[in-house]
Amino acid sequence: MPPTVHRNTHHRIVRSGGLLALVGLVAVLAGCAVLQEPMATPGQTEAEVLARLGTPTGRYTLPAGAQRLEYATGPYGRTTLMVDLGGDGRVTASQQVLTEANFAKVRHGMRRDDVLLLLGRPADKAGEYMNRQTWSWRYPTYECQWVRITFEPDGRVRGGASFLPDPRCDADE
Repeated sequence: MPPTVHRNTHHRIVRSGGLLALVGLVAVLAGCAVLQEPMATPGQTEAEVLARLGTPTGRYTLPAGAQRLEYATGPYGRTTLMVDLGGDGRVTASQQVLTEANFAKVRHGMRRDDVLLLLGRPADKAGEYMNRQTWSWRYPTYECQWVRITFEPDGRVRGGASFLPDPRCDADE
């Protein structure tokens, strides 16, 4: 009889442990949903976007009367949401633009305005040697990196995007 009781007790513990694991997973997923940046939905009007997301941190003119609204979370945030509005003032696209795929689009000679249109405002700007300027963006990564892009005095990219350790992650600080 004792082995049977022990076995039943073991099954109850395993079942309740599984239930606890399931509850924990649901809580984590719910937390992730809360932490996600709010997005704009295609078809929404500009007024609906502004009511939901607030005043944009930047506005860019696109062809055919379209606009791009920037929602940057810098300087320490790691996301920049870009919302594209068509000429009719309705959302056509919405995306988080601080991604390695977008950083890879930055090319030598690219204009500063085109970088802003692609990535939004940087988290940091620093003057460099020979009147160059380096801009940096934090982005979602487990490696604790940030991206740096240097501009020549004429406003064109020198080289491309560089991935470096984020100084905010320095263990000595």
